[in-house]
Amino acid sequence: MEVLIDIVDVTAVPGLHTNCYLVADDEMRQAVVIDPGGSPDAIVARIQALRLEVVWILNTHGHFDHIAGNGAVQSAVKADIAAHRASEPLYRARGGAGFFGIFLPAPAMPTHWLEDGDEIRFGNEALTVLHTPGHTPGCVTFWSQKHKVAFDGDLLFRAGVGRTDLPGGDFEQLLESIRNRILTLPDETVIYPGHGPETTVGEERRHNPFLQDGPRNWWI
Repeated sequence: MEVLIDIVDVTAVPGLHTNCYLVADDEMRQAVVIDPGGSPDAIVARIQALRLEVVWILNTHGHFDHIAGNGAVQSAVKADIAAHRASEPLYRARGGAGFFGIFLPAPAMPTHWLEDGDEIRFGNEALTVLHTPGHTPGCVTFWSQKHKVAFDGDLLFRAGVGRTDLPGGDFEQLLESIRNRILTLPDETVIYPGHGPETTVGEERRHNPFLQDGPRNWWI
């Protein structure tokens, strides 16, 4: 069996780009949508072009640039929305958009609350939920042991880490999540982040400046 991973570049507001992922069982065509943070028409068009049956909409966390398209995509595909329960306050705060002076409509709330260790099944594939707080209290990573891929939202980027200066952020907790939940995965695991290009666990273990000894005074 092969897993299909398709990336849609979406925007909640002009200039703010987020990676939305369509992850599918390539044979059965059942799929999940991870972080529809905007551009719902583009997401739905891609789903239709790939002839996918979406069974879950998954959010790595509750910031507006990862959830703004939840409602429109849900209306089109009729799938449940799932996120970690610790993200609930962010949904009720419209994803924190007001912190940036941005007004957005209230996002669609999750219909299913996730816990660490849950499995999300689609076709013959599955993603395991890893609770990885730090960027926000409710951040999760969706991990496929079978295919050695992880979708980690705003936890770990190529040569960077998620910002922790927003409400609920905790830098030491973020580093703990990376060290205990991500760096324990095989080095060949491909990391698909919420923004920017993919990387691997091994690459970040060796070269990410935040994971080396020495000063840490910048973030993404």
